[in-house]
Amino acid sequence: MTTVNERTIAEELRRMAGEARPVNATAYAARATARSARRRRLSWSLAATAALTAGLGFVVLLNGPQMTAKVAEPPVRELPPNTPEQLKLVGDCMPAGGPSVNVNPNWRDPAHGTVADFRVLAEFRDKYGVTALVGSAKGFVLCTPSKDTPDPPVFTYWGDKAPGNLAGFPGKLSVDVYEVTYWSGKGASYDNYANVVAGRVAPDVRRVSIGWSGGGRVNAVVANGFFIGRRPTKSVPVKNKPKDQPGAPTSVLDTPPVTVTAYDAAGRIMNRQQNIKYGWRGPGRPG
Repeated sequence: MTTVNERTIAEELRRMAGEARPVNATAYAARATARSARRRRLSWSLAATAALTAGLGFVVLLNGPQMTAKVAEPPVRELPPNTPEQLKLVGDCMPAGGPSVNVNPNWRDPAHGTVADFRVLAEFRDKYGVTALVGSAKGFVLCTPSKDTPDPPVFTYWGDKAPGNLAGFPGKLSVDVYEVTYWSGKGASYDNYANVVAGRVAPDVRRVSIGWSGGGRVNAVVANGFFIGRRPTKSVPVKNKPKDQPGAPTSVLDTPPVTVTAYDAAGRIMNRQQNIKYGWRGPGRPG
């Protein structure tokens, strides 16, 4: 029977508890066993071990010669509370009581939640109006308030996959959506549409720049670990229209690919994602 030094085991367990990253408990146990073999042989008291691990805040499970440590899960990310004005915006955005499954605003899925589950995460305003990234712990919608033919609040899971992972994205930047929204009102040189790009950033990101291929750049609004930016867009002629489709549209909304760059407080580039095309829903590293 293999025996180990109780003091050495205690030291190794304290070291495991003090480390922030996941640990390899089997390696720690093997290391402690090797050290104790060179010292006096003592039997390990199960009662003393249970008291020690309970005080350290994790559980050690024994199964034959192997030992596995189960470390507590990280806390769930909390969403910022809505102000009264933001709460009204969410309600106006979801008149049916929650987000929609597709372009039909009345087609809902109860699994997507209700108005009470959603928060205004970031808002981008220009002289034409506002578009907000409105999200829950599961997913988000883009909301551009409009009295005439408002856009339906189409729901997207964080990561574009159920059940949605709010905190799960690689690196410092997640571009979660590139879409077009509509607003009612005056737009002399535009068609009352805007290209919108939004997503999530790490806590140390201070600025996000969005650049459209062919020209055009905006600094996104960054708030609460989220970002959103938009620019008005207009119709452009269709290039290489098929001759065998006489009824095909002659123009389309201009939606060129974008490059999104995240910067730290000193202006250094932390992450850049290029060639993100219209209709994108992330996260990932497209292009």
